[in-house]
Amino acid sequence: MRVSTCVVAGFSLITVLVEPSMGQTGRGATSAAPADTIPDPIKLAVARLDLEKYKATIKGLTQFGDRRQGTKRNRDAIDWIEAQLKSYGCSNTERITYDYQPAPPRDTAGRGRAGGRGGARTGPGSAQGGGTPRGIRARTGVNNDSLAQPDPKLRALDTEPSTPGQRQEVYCTKVGTTHPNEMYIIGGHMDGIGWGEAANDDGSGTALVMELARVFSSPDIQTDRSIRFALWNNEESGTNGSRAYVTQRQALQGKEEPPGSGKYPEPKWLGMIQHDMMMFDHGMPHEDGTLSKEQRPEADVNIEFQVTSKFAADAQKLAWALATANEKYATDYPASVGQHMTNTDSGPFMDVVPAISLRENERGAQIGNGWDPHWHQPTDLYSTFTDKDFRLGLNAAQTTLAGVAQLTGLTIKK
Repeated sequence: MRVSTCVVAGFSLITVLVEPSMGQTGRGATSAAPADTIPDPIKLAVARLDLEKYKATIKGLTQFGDRRQGTKRNRDAIDWIEAQLKSYGCSNTERITYDYQPAPPRDTAGRGRAGGRGGARTGPGSAQGGGTPRGIRARTGVNNDSLAQPDPKLRALDTEPSTPGQRQEVYCTKVGTTHPNEMYIIGGHMDGIGWGEAANDDGSGTALVMELARVFSSPDIQTDRSIRFALWNNEESGTNGSRAYVTQRQALQGKEEPPGSGKYPEPKWLGMIQHDMMMFDHGMPHEDGTLSKEQRPEADVNIEFQVTSKFAADAQKLAWALATANEKYATDYPASVGQHMTNTDSGPFMDVVPAISLRENERGAQIGNGWDPHWHQPTDLYSTFTDKDFRLGLNAAQTTLAGVAQLTGLTIKK
């Protein structure tokens, strides 16, 4: 078997050529196996994703309530995530440490800056937020009323307020076999708000990243290039955790340390793929503001890039690479590509590397117009969602796993 690799527009294309074996005289050559009988390693890897495992990981995250940044429950969740990653075999876990000091709250005259996500975010209708609002709109916002959470146990768990100071976030890395100095970053944010369990925002994205770490860390799986699995903190306060990562790690890209060791603490970034709210696509609000209780049949995985970013052209190619992988390997829901990525942890990366995000809906035109009534609400609970919702998240995992497997040259050892 011969394997050739070429790089087109920053993306690796892996070609596998299977040659017939020959006898000593050149006669009686055995025929190569028909193409349709050669096991597809990507299909085999995608099959290792499991709905019940995905649900169990989300359920495990909800034991820490909303995991609001700057609280003990947030720190406990980070410890739990790290322990899970190590149990999967992704044992080279590391942490980013940074200091978070919120901006002063907006005063009554409207001066100053908002310290939280509720009023300071880019909204629908702006160029970055996703274009003109479409259809019926429902109210959105952040619930800050503890009494809106009827479960006294969960209300008590979520009571501790956020305090300024040191923050941490955890990541681990699948080291590439032939190009360990290059990598793709797969991310999701583990913090939440709203006096619920942050099951969808963003337990669904965090669990997706963790499940990909589990599959890629299987001892029989190899990739030519490295993959980093990052669980950001402080997304809800303004993507502070991913910004800290970019600030601390950008200049370290591709540097061998120590020299001659073949080890690259921060491989060169080839692309960043974020996952934020993966499960609820029930369609447009009805005239009374309510939504369907069932996942809509035409639900899809939204893959977004930011058309105004420095790397928009390559980010679009990355988005279509995943959309193409979805067509071949996802089991239930298709993918669609949009050009208005905003308000998530891929933002700090988008002007330094091709960056995209996967979501349940378009961020500006749909989520921002109330297509998810549980967003930042006490109803963002594990029990709120059905298997159809969880399966949409699983299909996003299949999409990213298959796309990244193709881009990094995944093989499975026999």
